[in-house]
Amino acid sequence: MKIIIAAGTGFLGKNLEKYFTEKGNKVYILTRNPKRQNEISWNAKTLGEWKNILENSDVLINLTGKSVDCRYTDKNKQEIYSSRINSTKILQQAVDECTHKPKIWLNASSATIYVHSEKQLNTEEKGIIGDDFSMNICKSWEREFFKIKNEDIRKVALRTSIVLGNNGGAFPKLKMLTKLGLGGKQGRGNQHVSWIHIDDFCKAVEFIMENENISGPINITAPNPLANKDFMMKLRKVIKVPFGLNAPVWQLEIASVFLKTETELLLKSRNVYPEKLIKNGFEFSCPTVESAFENLMYTL
Repeated sequence: MKIIIAAGTGFLGKNLEKYFTEKGNKVYILTRNPKRQNEISWNAKTLGEWKNILENSDVLINLTGKSVDCRYTDKNKQEIYSSRINSTKILQQAVDECTHKPKIWLNASSATIYVHSEKQLNTEEKGIIGDDFSMNICKSWEREFFKIKNEDIRKVALRTSIVLGNNGGAFPKLKMLTKLGLGGKQGRGNQHVSWIHIDDFCKAVEFIMENENISGPINITAPNPLANKDFMMKLRKVIKVPFGLNAPVWQLEIASVFLKTETELLLKSRNVYPEKLIKNGFEFSCPTVESAFENLMYTL
């Protein structure tokens, strides 16, 4: 297949590129700073020569968006919003101009679209979508993505949870904190953590590509979310660290200022279930967090 990944130089993009290249597919990356032969320059805002690479492609994957791991200043909020909306909009324009359009377009979204929930399990069908900055970003993003329907293109919004891998994302940081004895619960520890192993993330993307009856929003997360205190306890166990200092909310608030991030990333309860994947027969390599942690420690 010919696969295009927009903003494919980050953690998820690199892993998807490796996964699909190893299976014999041709992968092209749209990036602001091309350094390799398969990388094409784009600014995620305006049409350019890059649009030609979309011709006769099988798959378009858009991962563009400023990281939410920052302080929510007015400037950062605007960039988080515009980077997602503008890239989706300009890709739609490029796709519309293609003679032979991509067969499937997968656009990044986030499991953060659902409300803080410690008891309600959020599925695609029965998930509760709320109203705050993060949720409204996701809603605007998906609205822009699904606004135009192309009959020949199957569109899927990837509502992805925390992705666990050794070469990026949250796991290396969590592992380091745990080794330093700081791997206790964050806040009350009751908030749920929805997660997925990076290998299962790549497998799920492939599964969606191959299953033509899957479209619309889909939860990309393992089927067993768990409370933050249990998540951290299981991490301590696999790393063989006997204790972990807890971090109360006030402490996290102070730390988040110095680390230039927001406590929401740790304290929001993401209780998300991959109903569409399960119903369509997807099988997880790491369905439990124990299996994910053990795999990641073993494959270092």
